[in-house]
Amino acid sequence: MPQPVNRRRFLHHGVAIPSVTIAGMWLTSGSVRAIEPFGRNGLTKVKFSLAAYSYRNQLQGDPAQLSLTDFINDCAKMGLEGTELTSYYIPKPVIPSYLRQLKQQCFQLGLEISGTAVGNDFGFPEGAARRRQIASVKKWIEYSEILGAPVIRIFAGSVKQGSSPDQTHALIVSAIEECCDYAGQHGVHLALENHGGPTSTVDGLLAIVRDVKSPWFGVNLDTGNFHSQDIYGDLAKLASYALNVQVKVAISGPDNKREPSDFKRLASILDEAHYRGYVVLEYEEDGDPRVECPKYMDQLRAAFA
Repeated sequence: MPQPVNRRRFLHHGVAIPSVTIAGMWLTSGSVRAIEPFGRNGLTKVKFSLAAYSYRNQLQGDPAQLSLTDFINDCAKMGLEGTELTSYYIPKPVIPSYLRQLKQQCFQLGLEISGTAVGNDFGFPEGAARRRQIASVKKWIEYSEILGAPVIRIFAGSVKQGSSPDQTHALIVSAIEECCDYAGQHGVHLALENHGGPTSTVDGLLAIVRDVKSPWFGVNLDTGNFHSQDIYGDLAKLASYALNVQVKVAISGPDNKREPSDFKRLASILDEAHYRGYVVLEYEEDGDPRVECPKYMDQLRAAFA
């Protein structure tokens, strides 16, 4: 059976073949160069979703104020195309029949499950802790297949005591590749979020992205997690790698001064990259999300119109 195209292997090996476009890359005789990390068709297409993390205060507690069923209903009322069912709020132990009920509810309301998210740390050295992290992500790959979620937001992890940054980088890359191999068997993508540690800078995240060899891997572009002097410039560098885009309503630079996100500028960055996929609002402010999220979704729609 022919092996699937691995977009990064083409970047490292010159192959004398006729000119042809495959998976977003232009292959020319005697050399290979990347036009885009992902195949795009030159036309931007954006759909909107809301992350369940936006309702974190309402979805937690004993008893919780709201359930994921309520959250899904709210997403439908907002006229969204999708809903992100963050794994943290799915009752434990996870029961497959419950996941199918959520999937059925979404379908009947005309919603896609745009993705889910896990909390993982691939910085652990070889041992039981590392195997637990990898096993957890693999289990959520199985759950995502049941839900019909095409992508999982994952984290890189952090440098552990006794490990160097280079050692941690290798550990993260190998764990992601192992999980991507499993994800591909279930038709699920893994999207690495720029979220602290080695991924707190655009160069740190790209170092991982460029070393992971899997067609089932990409970036979860979080607009609020860079704190550099040029946040929008950093986001632009990653836009072509994005499998999913997570939008915050505020950003902050090195001085930690918060300012409203420029949705129009974000829309321009994604349009320049010909992004096709979900723009997911993740509301982290103090207001009532049931009141504030519809307002911000309207602003996002206007910015991307």
